[in-house]
Amino acid sequence: MGKLTGRVAIITGATSGIGKATALLFAEEGAEVIITGRRAELGEAVETEIRQKGGRGVFVRADHTQAGDCSRVVERTLAEFSRVDILFNNAGIVTSGTAETTTDEVWNETLAVNVTAVWRMCKLVIPVMKRQGGGVIVNNGSDWSVVAGKDAFPYVTSKGAVGLMTKAMALDHARDNIRVNAVCPGDTFVDRWIEKGYFEGSDPVTVEEAMKESSEYLPMGRFGRPEEIASAVLFLASDDSSFVTGHLLLVDGGNTAG
Repeated sequence: MGKLTGRVAIITGATSGIGKATALLFAEEGAEVIITGRRAELGEAVETEIRQKGGRGVFVRADHTQAGDCSRVVERTLAEFSRVDILFNNAGIVTSGTAETTTDEVWNETLAVNVTAVWRMCKLVIPVMKRQGGGVIVNNGSDWSVVAGKDAFPYVTSKGAVGLMTKAMALDHARDNIRVNAVCPGDTFVDRWIEKGYFEGSDPVTVEEAMKESSEYLPMGRFGRPEEIASAVLFLASDDSSFVTGHLLLVDGGNTAG
């Protein structure tokens, strides 16, 4: 018996990085997993990997900035599994800039992906969870949900919003037996860093450059791994955290300790 045996989980943005690692871990722990993302070839590969390991995963292509796609993901989940026990709002983007330099386009896209899509998915699954007697929501925040950083104004703003959104929903739905928490990763080495560089829109960095940079400013001298964040999400999603709600779980290698 795994920690999530018999439970159904939706994981947004699960085609790579933290989302993929969490989908694989949830399936290993017995969950039936709905995987979402924009890139079909990557989503189908994750679905195949889950099935090859004896789990059950279903990929649904979705752009969570679109209300119709969000609705379709929940409808497909209910059609396949008849319930939703866990929602991990993982999909997100990283953007840079100051208040002065941030464009309307970047601002609107950052909030659409990192904030509005999270609210929309919660709005859709909460009635389902209430009808079935409870559930768990985990939002993907950031260490910048609790402290600010330079030249990341739109991103920091969005992740700060995720933190307080998490706490507000936890209070609103505690008596519905719905726990709402956020995992708050620090710098985590994910695929997009190789593809696009450290931040969206910045000059690309190599793996070696990124690792050297991390050793200079992170207390543990390295980036986190997606699997380490996934283990924290599993804790929040499972009965191991049955008396935890409204919590922002920092998994940042000590970055916010000082």
